[in-house]
Amino acid sequence: MSVQYRVQISKGNERVDGPDGADLVISVPIKVASDVDFDPTVAFMRGQLKAVGNTGALFSELSSGEASQVIAQLVALDS
Repeated sequence: MSVQYRVQISKGNERVDGPDGADLVISVPIKVASDVDFDPTVAFMRGQLKAVGNTGALFSELSSGEASQVIAQLVALDS
């Protein structure tokens, strides 16, 4: 199962980690992801974090902490 993460900076400008054509694509705006209290699970429940693909894989990424780690790395780029 491949996963691609996208942190949206502005329209047409994203920071991406993961392969094109991934089974699961997770995206979140940088404004949301850079918040001090950012929690990807809460962001998903609020509709701020979007996912396309296998929901079971999404929940696995969220519960393992992998989503939080990768998103934090993408937010930290160029900081």
